[in-house]
Amino acid sequence: MPDANENKGLFRRFLDMPNDSVTKTVIVAVTLCLVASMVVSAAAVSLRPVQQANALRDKQSNVLQVAGVYDPDVTVAEAFEAMEPHVVDLSTGEFTDQFDIDTFDELAAKGDPAIIRALDEDPAGLGGAMQAYRMVYILRTEDGGIDKVILPIEGYGLWSTLYGFIALEENGNDIYGLQFYQHGETPGLGAEVDNPRWKALWNGKKLRDEDGDLQITVAKAPPPAGQDYYIDALAGATLTSRGVHNLVRFWMGEQGYGPFLERLKAGEI
Repeated sequence: MPDANENKGLFRRFLDMPNDSVTKTVIVAVTLCLVASMVVSAAAVSLRPVQQANALRDKQSNVLQVAGVYDPDVTVAEAFEAMEPHVVDLSTGEFTDQFDIDTFDELAAKGDPAIIRALDEDPAGLGGAMQAYRMVYILRTEDGGIDKVILPIEGYGLWSTLYGFIALEENGNDIYGLQFYQHGETPGLGAEVDNPRWKALWNGKKLRDEDGDLQITVAKAPPPAGQDYYIDALAGATLTSRGVHNLVRFWMGEQGYGPFLERLKAGEI
């Protein structure tokens, strides 16, 4: 006599299996995993443009904040139109038209060996190499002169790489502000780099002395050059403070924006 199961379809035979069947349990688990992974993947792909737009808006917002022109009543996109972006060749300090400023991403450029250069010294903890080109932003006065320049900076603290911006006055030496927009430092300690009171300490400080020597210092005590070059280190966050000290001095030095700042000081920007 023929087996009744032979006349049933595959799906029907699956449903008729006992619920405690090992085969049925495995099939259900694998199916659920596959469906869930497809849903998650589809969501990630569909939301990627939104995530990228949000990341760009957050970055632009930080540029506006460090430059002191952020207005909550004005959309970030509208306010950012006042910013003049340029890609700078760090080796010469000159602007380059080698890249499209609308699509250039200095962080993504880390994966492009064509524009990466090795570092003889790496005090900022950049992994021994850095991008040879960076995006900078210029804020101009109503008459077309330079009001401020905003420079992206990065470097390692205690637990993470800190990404941020430093805003300089038109002379390229006086600091207007410093702000980090991404890091993973310890809450209540190293994460105090986000504290408005600590960030306010940077306003009005100077990078270099009258002889052109880089003097800006983050430490527990003022440097011999004096208070004009001194930011008090974060309490209980020695290594994060040292990381900020190192990364700021690196990016303001010859391996960083030094050539660009020299051109700015000479009125060539």
